[in-house]
Amino acid sequence: MSHVVTIETKLRDPAAIHAACVRLKLPEPRQETVKFFDGAEHRGIAVRPPGFVYPVLVQSDGNVRCDTYEGRWGDDAFLGRLKQAYAVEAAKLQAKARGHRITETSLPDGGVKLTVTAGAAGFGGTPHQIYGGAA
Repeated sequence: MSHVVTIETKLRDPAAIHAACVRLKLPEPRQETVKFFDGAEHRGIAVRPPGFVYPVLVQSDGNVRCDTYEGRWGDDAFLGRLKQAYAVEAAKLQAKARGHRITETSLPDGGVKLTVTAGAAGFGGTPHQIYGGAA
């Protein structure tokens, strides 16, 4: 029996998905219909990590589907790295779109610290920090 995992985190921004794939040095994601082991077909943005039998599929509603068969068909830990990369890239895109400066610092535990400094529209001129914990 197949073990399809559904992640509760929503990945809704195609630009951030693309940027996350660049960050993780993955092939460019693309829209496609994927037929999983259980025969179910789903359409979305396919992310193809190395070593995975089936791609990680980001559906239009932001849900993420993948079938790693308990790690036999792909590294379950990759899903955490994808979510972290998506969150970082989405935050960077949003900050830049609002005219803010953003700096990124890698942390020893694998987390990422983002510091956002307000642009002209501002939020008080004080840097705000966002912590993306280890994946």
